[in-house]
Amino acid sequence: MNNQRRKGLLILAARLNDVIDAVETIRDDEQEAFDNMPEAFQDGERGDAAQQAIDYLDTAIDYLTTAVAEMESAVE
Repeated sequence: MNNQRRKGLLILAARLNDVIDAVETIRDDEQEAFDNMPEAFQDGERGDAAQQAIDYLDTAIDYLTTAVAEMESAVE
């Protein structure tokens, strides 16, 4: 891989790291909102929806983190 393509991948990896940070912030906000719900809401539909969103965001973070690692491996 030439230097231009390496540089391009590293720039994209850095952008994805910014996206990861943003998604983590949203996930943390959703977790905080869930934690602050009354227990009756946590155990109901609202709580289930919030927990499902948190789980999906965790999965997205995992996929993005893997993508960054793979891109960084590609330039080694």
